[in-house]
Amino acid sequence: MTAQRTWQGPSAQRRRELLLDTRTIAIVGASANPARASYFVNRYLSSTSDYTIYLVNPTIDNVDGTPVYPTLADLPETPDLVDVFRRHDDLPSVLDETIAVGARAIWLQLGLWHEDVAHRAEEAGLTVVMDRCIKIEHARFHGGLHLAGFDTGVIDSRRRSGL
Repeated sequence: MTAQRTWQGPSAQRRRELLLDTRTIAIVGASANPARASYFVNRYLSSTSDYTIYLVNPTIDNVDGTPVYPTLADLPETPDLVDVFRRHDDLPSVLDETIAVGARAIWLQLGLWHEDVAHRAEEAGLTVVMDRCIKIEHARFHGGLHLAGFDTGVIDSRRRSGL
C-alpha cells in the first residue's frame, strides 16, 4: 500500500516563475541511452531553451560529446536547479549534494515522490517540485503544450490560405 501524499507542491504559477528565473540546470542521473527519459529531457532543454545544462553521472564521461560530471560538486558553476532522475532510495543523498553546492531548487521527475526529502529541502530554503516532468512543464509554459497536454503545434484544423 502506498503512503498518502500530504506534501503540497508549488502552484503552476510558481513552477512557471521557477523555470523563468532558472539559468542553469544540472541533470542528475543523465544517460547516454536515447531510450531513457533523462536523455530526452537533456536533448529537449538543450535545443529549445537558453538554459546552461550540466549532466551528472559518475558512470559515464559524455553524452553525445557533452561532458558528464561525476558529482554536483564537480560542476564548473552552481546550478540554479537540480533535475533528478535517480531511484527513490538515492534521493536523500542527492538532496544532500544539492544543498551542499548551494542550488536554489530540486526537481524530482515523474514517478519520484519523497516527502522527507521535500520537507528537508524546504527547511534548507530550496524550492521543491516532485513527480513532474520539467520538459512537459517547460513546453506547457512556453506554448508547446495545451493545458491538457496536447502539442498545439502539430494538429491544426484550420485550413491555410493559398493551399
